[in-house]
Amino acid sequence: MLPVARIRIPLFLLTAVALTACSAATASQPDGPKAAGGADTPAKVTVQPPAAGKQVTVTAAGGKLAQVKVVDADGTPLAGRTAADGVSWVSDRKAAPGTTYTVEVTSTSAGGKQATSKSSFSTPEAARVNKVTLSPGKNTTVGIAQPLSIVFDRPVRNKADVERQLKVTTSNGTEGSWGWLTDYSGRDRVDWRPKEYWKPGTKVTLEATLNGTDSGGGWFVRDYRTGFSVDSTARIVKVDLDRKKLTLVRDGQAVRTIPVSGGTPGGDKRSWRGTAVLMAKEGTINMNSETVGLGDAYNRDVDYSMRLTWSGMYAHAAPWNAAYFGRANHSSGCIGMSTEQASAFYALVRPGDPFEIKGEDTKGVVAPGNGYGAWNLSWADWQTKSALR
Repeated sequence: MLPVARIRIPLFLLTAVALTACSAATASQPDGPKAAGGADTPAKVTVQPPAAGKQVTVTAAGGKLAQVKVVDADGTPLAGRTAADGVSWVSDRKAAPGTTYTVEVTSTSAGGKQATSKSSFSTPEAARVNKVTLSPGKNTTVGIAQPLSIVFDRPVRNKADVERQLKVTTSNGTEGSWGWLTDYSGRDRVDWRPKEYWKPGTKVTLEATLNGTDSGGGWFVRDYRTGFSVDSTARIVKVDLDRKKLTLVRDGQAVRTIPVSGGTPGGDKRSWRGTAVLMAKEGTINMNSETVGLGDAYNRDVDYSMRLTWSGMYAHAAPWNAAYFGRANHSSGCIGMSTEQASAFYALVRPGDPFEIKGEDTKGVVAPGNGYGAWNLSWADWQTKSALR
C-alpha cells in the first residue's frame, strides 16, 4: 500500500486575526507505475494558512502542483497563481476574516504519479471591523467636478495597503489620482479626483477589493463596487463676490446671471473663496447660526438650499436680504438671492457642479476636506496626497 499524502498546517501566533485548522487533510492516489529504483513517492504538499494580512500559500516537495482550488463556504474561489517551477502557489489576495476555506490540491510526483488531497481552515471573526461610506451614490448622475470619495468608519493607518485595493475605471481613460484627507467629521477619507474636470458623459466604476485587508484600525470584511455617470452637460457656476453676481455657464456659454449677496466682510461672517462643489440640493431646511459658531444671529427655514461645504456655506433664497442683492455682501456667509431667482437656479444645477468663487474679502480658500475642496490644490500637489507616490 502506498503512503497517504498529508497536509501540514502550521500554527502561527497571530495579531488581529488568528487562524486555525478546522479539519484534517485527506488524500487519494491512483495506482501507477513504480519510479525507477523503487516506489514512486508522492509529492509532499503543505498548505499554509495565512498569518494576519497575508495570502494563502501551497507548496509541493518532491514533485509539482498540477492544480490548486481554494473556495469559501459559498463556493466563491480564492484565485491564485502557480510559480513557474510548479512547486508553489500563492493566492492573489488575502483570506477574509470569519471565513472557512476548503483547499483541494492535485500534485504530481517526480515519477509522474498524481495525488489529490483536501483540507480546510477557518479565519475567526475580526476583532475590529472597518466600513466605508461611498460618494456619489451608485448609479447616480453628477456634475463635472464630483470626486469619488470614500470615508472610513475607523482609522486607516495602512493607507498604501488600502489604496492598492482601490481600482477606478473610466469609459474614456480619464487621468486621475487618489488623495488622502481628513474629512470634516475628523475621519480618514480618500478621494479620487481627475486631473481636470470630468469630460461630460464619462462613466466611472470603482472596485474596492478590500475584504481581508487590515486598515491598521480595523479589518475589512467585504468588497465594494459602485459606479456613476457624469452629466452630458458641463455646468460651471462662477460667483464674483466683489461684483455681487452669480453666473451659470453651460457648455461654455453664460445662460443666467443673478444678483447675489455674499458673506459680510471683516469678520466670521465672510464667505469662502476658491472652488466648492455642490454637495446636495437640500430644499427647505432650518438654518441656525449657533450650529456654525455665530451665536444667535438667525434661526429660520430657508428655501432652495444648495450645500457647498460641510461648515455650512450654502447658496439659497434669502428674501430678507433683498435690499443687498447685487449691491453689498451682507449675509452670514452664504450666497443669497431672491426666491424667484433661487427657484429657477435650483432647477438648473445638480450635485457635482463646481462653484468657482472669487472675492477680495473672504475667510480663505475652501479646504479639501470641507466638502469637496480638492480642486483648490494644483494637480502636482494633489498627487502628493496619494499613499503610493
